[in-house]
Amino acid sequence: MSNLERYSRQILFRAIGEEGQKKLLKARVVVIGAGALGTVIANHLVRSGVGYLRLIDRDVVELSNLQRQTLFDEEDAELNLPKAIAAQKRLNKINSSIKVDAVIADVNLDNAEELINGMDIIVDGTDNFMTRFLINDVAIKYGIPWIHGAAVSSRGMFAVIKPGITPCYRCLFPDVPEGLGETCDTVGVLSPLTDIIGSFQAMETIKYLVDAKTTPNLEQIDIWDMTTMQMDISQGQNPNCPACVERRFDFLDRSSEHQASYISLCGRNTVQVNPRRKRELDLKKVRARLVNSTQAAGNDFLVRFSPEEGISIVIFKDARVLIHGTNNIVRAKSLYAKYIGE
Repeated sequence: MSNLERYSRQILFRAIGEEGQKKLLKARVVVIGAGALGTVIANHLVRSGVGYLRLIDRDVVELSNLQRQTLFDEEDAELNLPKAIAAQKRLNKINSSIKVDAVIADVNLDNAEELINGMDIIVDGTDNFMTRFLINDVAIKYGIPWIHGAAVSSRGMFAVIKPGITPCYRCLFPDVPEGLGETCDTVGVLSPLTDIIGSFQAMETIKYLVDAKTTPNLEQIDIWDMTTMQMDISQGQNPNCPACVERRFDFLDRSSEHQASYISLCGRNTVQVNPRRKRELDLKKVRARLVNSTQAAGNDFLVRFSPEEGISIVIFKDARVLIHGTNNIVRAKSLYAKYIGE
């Protein structure tokens, strides 16, 4: 059986054909995040014959992931396997003829350029704004297109961002959101939603790699109310954008005000997170947001909650956070992204 025969049904689709399939087999794609979106994206790309897939994730498989993270099973959770490794094992069984490069890492300003440069396209399987702004900076700096995706509760969105052609992520979302954002661990997420958004991202990736026309829109959908919205982003670059116009890469700059500070407190098994910018939180709203996902208590000065056994998180009025129960900064970042967001 020839290597192309396994893709025969895809080759029959005229917009791809044999030439398009050969382009896919030569392609190099990086998927950042192997969670709900990332597992769907990686599954489709591997089955479609993308020749080299780099899959990056910092977390381990947990039982609560199985509701929506389609490459994992109960054994992965019991073994506490890193998501990148568990996904790689499953993907290798699906298609052993391609290269899946599993990277266990927190994508940050120290390693993002090394991990992303040289790829044909970046696909966003992340769950937080800071990493997306970082991806955007790297994408512009090296001229690499990327597919943005996001899903929380019943709402999702995706967009194709091409440096120099479309508005960049920072044109669309100029400011890092203030306060505490919604996350899957505080307001939940529906499994069909992540499947839908991840599938759209995979489709746009394939279209780009075979030189087909990608969507010019920022697409948004709410699958519970079955409402959709399109925003044309084929034009509309912000003439004052600090990233794609001024080429100021704030999220690759350690001295930038956009960088949150994570400090492991000596001898306390605690990581302190200092906010990027000083601000004052409404602690009543913070408690109300957390009440659906975990017990939260507090006073006029702080909110304390214990989302997981052995972990206690304290949020202060000035947005400073203490994460008790770990001195591992990567683990603290994961907890912060899960329960606090941006």
